[in-house]
Formats: sequence, structure tokens, C-alpha cells
Amino acid sequence: MYPYHNKIKQRIKNNELERYEYVEKYKNICPCMLLYFSTEPKIRPIREHRFKEYEEIFNKF
Repeated sequence: MYPYHNKIKQRIKNNELERYEYVEKYKNICPCMLLYFSTEPKIRPIREHRFKEYEEIFNKF
């Protein structure tokens, strides 16, 4: 099984990411970046300490 972030990054490379957004709160994660995918699981939350890492990935694609 893939670790959580490695699997998400692979899904991004596979063009499964449809969009993302920042929200104040998602379940118990404050603040949160939500990634929306075309395949299941459709929504993946990202914690604040990983925001910069994902923003860099988005800038490459």
C-alpha cells in the first residue's frame, strides 16, 4: 500500500486532479486544502504544513 501523500502525488501526475481549494475547516483539520479527484476517493484533505509542497507541484503542472 502507498503512503498517503505518495499516492496523492501519483494521482496528480496521472491527471486525476480536477481542482483544489482552501477551506477554514474540514472535519477536524483547520485550515485545510481539499483536493478533488475524478476517481475514488474523490476528496483528499491536506494539512497546512503540506500546503507549500503541494503548491509547488501544482506550479509544475
